[in-house]
Amino acid sequence: MAYLPIEQYGAIGDMHTVALVGTNGSIDWYCSPRFDAPSVFARILDADQGGYFSIAPTGADKAAGNAAKQLYWPDSNVLITRFVVGSNSTRADTATSVDTSIGELIDFMPVQPSPPSHDDSDSTAAPGAQIIRIARAVHGTVRFRMRCIPAFDYARSDHQVVTADHGVCFRGADLDLGLRTAAQLHSTGGGVSAEFVLQAGESMTFVLGPISSAQGEPDLSALPDADQAQALLMSTVSFWQDWLSTCTYRGRWREIVTRSALTLKLMTYKPTGAIVAAPTTSLPEWIGGGRNWDYRYTWIRDASFTAYSLLLLGFRTEAEDFFAWVEARAKEVGPGGVINIMYTIEGNPEIPESHLDHLSGYRDSRPVRIGNGAYLQRQLDITGELLDTVWCYETCGGAISHDFWYELRRIVDWTVENWQHPDEGMWEVRGDQQHFVSSKLMCWVALDRGLRIADKRAFPADTERWRLTRDVIYEQIMSRGWNPELAAFTQYYGGDELDASNLLIPLMSFLAPGDPRTLSHLQATMRSPAEGGLLGHNMVYRYLTAEDPSVHNVDGLEGEEGSFTICTFWLIEALARAGQFEPAMLSKAHRLFDEMLTYANHLGLYAEEIGPGGEALGNSPQAFPHLALIRAALALDEVLPGGDSAAR
Repeated sequence: MAYLPIEQYGAIGDMHTVALVGTNGSIDWYCSPRFDAPSVFARILDADQGGYFSIAPTGADKAAGNAAKQLYWPDSNVLITRFVVGSNSTRADTATSVDTSIGELIDFMPVQPSPPSHDDSDSTAAPGAQIIRIARAVHGTVRFRMRCIPAFDYARSDHQVVTADHGVCFRGADLDLGLRTAAQLHSTGGGVSAEFVLQAGESMTFVLGPISSAQGEPDLSALPDADQAQALLMSTVSFWQDWLSTCTYRGRWREIVTRSALTLKLMTYKPTGAIVAAPTTSLPEWIGGGRNWDYRYTWIRDASFTAYSLLLLGFRTEAEDFFAWVEARAKEVGPGGVINIMYTIEGNPEIPESHLDHLSGYRDSRPVRIGNGAYLQRQLDITGELLDTVWCYETCGGAISHDFWYELRRIVDWTVENWQHPDEGMWEVRGDQQHFVSSKLMCWVALDRGLRIADKRAFPADTERWRLTRDVIYEQIMSRGWNPELAAFTQYYGGDELDASNLLIPLMSFLAPGDPRTLSHLQATMRSPAEGGLLGHNMVYRYLTAEDPSVHNVDGLEGEEGSFTICTFWLIEALARAGQFEPAMLSKAHRLFDEMLTYANHLGLYAEEIGPGGEALGNSPQAFPHLALIRAALALDEVLPGGDSAAR
């Protein structure tokens, strides 16, 4: 089986976990019962042994005479894959004929009504992680083929296939999954298969989910039957549409902005309020390269940025749940300490990294990693992203508690004591620690926002010391982070290269958008990589890497990577703000934004990076691009003629 391009996957989820569904009708990634659990299907990381769950019309994998179209049910995360099958059809929108049949596959995960819990209690018993797949014939006669071949524990563990009433049970060492259906199932090498024929208007339902199973015959009665599945479909659509109805955005890019919001909502973990960076692991940042990381965890940085963007759209509950989760983590640290840079979704700060050498990786991109060794790093910027989001919450009408302020005050005090150290930076380099400019910037942000919150709410704090330290950091960035020869801010003190994280300088109000140094830095960033800039083919690289593997890159890693999607949207937002002073920059921002929309996949989803041919690279879907898209759209709406001046 050839690998599908990363951009040919849609995502479904229930705020416990996410499954990736390809345009060929195959679920090639699914961890149960939560984001960071071992995979059940991982064909996206190994085409031969990763496991998958496929439903499609027979012959639909042939290029000639068949086509597939994927779309979301409006304003929801319910996914529809539509197949046009017939000798006269070459496109999914071809007019039907006597030789054409149309089949549909509806995929969704029912949303479970469990409230968030921010303590350390085990949430593995939550009834989430059910996948419901409804195959139906829309026109003509459609013969479907289903194959469900799990590969438990990242294809490391054996399992049994046990026949039961209404389906089968896949009995693994630590997880029992039931597959309930009315279709006649046949054993197929560690899995099951079925073929069934549907006439127009008929459907066949498959429900996969965790069950409690003793050693006797498994009981699948806890999984919904076909009628219950239809009811759950409607209730799930209603859940997503009701949630989205509270969005305050009324700008010109509603469709892509709301799709980004729905995607970010998929990244939230309902039992605890944590937010993951992405629901996948080890999708490569360069095909055949080793920049493959596990993002199924909660980075304070990524989660804070996510909560911030959702706040801008009027969604406050996600920020409140995340803050409660952060408060619980801060209380665990105790006096003199600070929150870790990242955690598991249940709050464990230890995430040891290992390689799965038995998996070949996406298109032979090794290694496949689980866990993430970055949890041991020092990344000073995280306090700034957190305090900036808290300040956004306060200005959006929220009010943090006294207890949370106590923890935030300790975090700001810690920043005062530690900002002067080198660190691994927000890109969590695996080379030498440096005095990264963006790390110092975000320390300044932590102090500045801490002062604003304390002043607004009259909270007790050592504001004189905070203000003095904030000003010292400011002066140091301007004297040591600015390179007069480049007329730009450098990646780290004493360096001579650029870093896209410094696009945050105007976005964090460190400098005004129209400040001459802001404008000069933007111009330097927009030079081509050959000229020392970061803009190639109208997409921004986070920093320059060397193609030659013998050359030591600044991040301590070998090989290249694609353009970094969040950074392009950062540039767009910075140009939009600067465009109030330099009209040409506003025009450039608008053009770049429109062009970036063409790099979303057919569903409006973005991966971490974009390759030189426009292909998606890295974990997908990822929060970073979507949260930055929201901010860029709002910034453009605010300043473009006829835009929404109240967008923010």
